[in-house]
Amino acid sequence: IDLPSLRFVVFGGEALEPRRLAGWVGRFGDGSVVDGVSVGGPVLVNMYGITETTVHVTHRVIDAGVVAGGVASVVGVPIDGLRVFVLDTRLHPVAPGVAGELYVAGGQLARGYHERAGLTSTRFVANPFVVEGVAAGERLYRTGDVARWRFDVVSGAVDLEYVGRADDQVKIRGFRIELGEVEAVVSGAPGVGAAAVVVREDVPGDVRLVGYVVGREGAVVTPEAVLAFAGQSLPGYMVPSAVVVVDAIPLTANGKLDRRALPAPVFASRTFRAPGSPVEQVVAGVFEQVLGVERVGVDDDFFAAGGNSLLATRVVARVGEALGTRVAVRVLFEAPTVGELAQVVSASVSDAGVPLVARVRPDRVPLSLAQTRMWFLNR
Repeated sequence: IDLPSLRFVVFGGEALEPRRLAGWVGRFGDGSVVDGVSVGGPVLVNMYGITETTVHVTHRVIDAGVVAGGVASVVGVPIDGLRVFVLDTRLHPVAPGVAGELYVAGGQLARGYHERAGLTSTRFVANPFVVEGVAAGERLYRTGDVARWRFDVVSGAVDLEYVGRADDQVKIRGFRIELGEVEAVVSGAPGVGAAAVVVREDVPGDVRLVGYVVGREGAVVTPEAVLAFAGQSLPGYMVPSAVVVVDAIPLTANGKLDRRALPAPVFASRTFRAPGSPVEQVVAGVFEQVLGVERVGVDDDFFAAGGNSLLATRVVARVGEALGTRVAVRVLFEAPTVGELAQVVSASVSDAGVPLVARVRPDRVPLSLAQTRMWFLNR
């Protein structure tokens, strides 16, 4: 195919996965812009925009290095007349590499929403930064998008990377998760051509991350391989509970992800292993009581069985009381199965499972810690 008159291809509207352009770059090369003119083939440009600036905000030329790097949607730097800020919830700038909410300022920004003062006041906020040449009273627009600054140590370039929507943040097991970050990792698994990660609650109260992937032509993709790949770079609570291989990611008429058309996942069942040690029996018993289930094995995951951050506090309290030790809540998040939690707790329990028996009463009965404290304060 010869494209002699094609100079620019501009992407916008949805997050771009640069690695999906590998075929294009291999066929037509990656052009560059010299003095405003495309050189060396069609130039691929990724642009981020919002209606409130009608419409473009940032731009970035997608070259072969970006495509080969497999980086998430890089949207570059702001166009002339606009400025962008990545801020936290207190409107403080975040460090490079840290995700924050994206704000836009500049003369191209709209004044507000017509006859919607309430919505305008929540989206258009006062600019807290003193910038030379900017008139007092300038406003920032809160886009609702999450982004981060990327720094290329080789070229020294600073780029803005689009992460996802702020309303795509979900809370699972007490942790806030950006679905875009999980999706970016899953889509980078070997053989994966496209991916989507959603939150499903097929059973009331049982909230889980589920990934849907489409394999590249000729590639063999298995859920086990994708989960193993995701586990190499994501913490345990961000790894999807299941991965479903589909022929295509379903889309709505507007080109958005059709969540209702996604098939329900089938979660792999594990072979039941009965608790063996006294500590495992205690932990399994507490899981059964708190979760209201009949049988819990050594490999059963507390959160996969329906547990949440509120129930986790009850579990660690009961386990600590039963074993005469103290268990922090974070320990359950880091070791959510019966076997893992029992192994961690056993290290702090010297006589776990030893039955209480009568002892010979000494002539002088030792004081308890509380009695010793009272004696010391009295003295």
